[in-house]
Amino acid sequence: MFRDVRSCAGLCGLLLILALGASPARAGGSALDLVRDTSIEVQKVLQQRHVELEKKPGLIYGVVEEYLLPHFDFERMSQLVLGKNWRTATPAERQQFVEEFRLLLVRTYATAMLKYSDQKINFLPGRGKAGDGEEVVQTEVEQDGGPPIPIDYSLYRMGDAWKVFDVKIDNVSLVVNYRGTFASEIRGGGLAALIQKLRARNQQAANE
Repeated sequence: MFRDVRSCAGLCGLLLILALGASPARAGGSALDLVRDTSIEVQKVLQQRHVELEKKPGLIYGVVEEYLLPHFDFERMSQLVLGKNWRTATPAERQQFVEEFRLLLVRTYATAMLKYSDQKINFLPGRGKAGDGEEVVQTEVEQDGGPPIPIDYSLYRMGDAWKVFDVKIDNVSLVVNYRGTFASEIRGGGLAALIQKLRARNQQAANE
């Protein structure tokens, strides 16, 4: 279960971590400002704490909580991932799914962060969606021995902050990828069963 989305999310996680971090001083700037400027901050943290994180990998979860999660809207991502199943879910099921989906991404991104190795990011002009407060920030991440990997970050404005609600790698959407896998799971056993599988997987990872 989740093999393909784990692969996509792992790469998304590594690249997104390189491009986003917590920086209240930049509130009110553009989405491109957020992605471009804070990439330097996050890369510096990973470089400075490399030895410490190598010795104690569990500390990476705290780094994810501090530098990555503030820029995600997990409820909006959950709505997009579940699609019509969100509309028919009970309030309790929605809350449970958001929490377990969040934990799934935290675990995936934490694992990806430990693989960080000084990739260079090229920042391209953003594509705003006029009138709806959304913007797409385009980047390319260079890799040894191959062409750069194009990454698109979809963000929307929430007050003075920008929130990520999707990431695309080579035009493959993280949200769409999860949506297809989860829809299949829900057809087979229902939303409650999917939530239980996510909870069991997250608990297993926590125990390990």
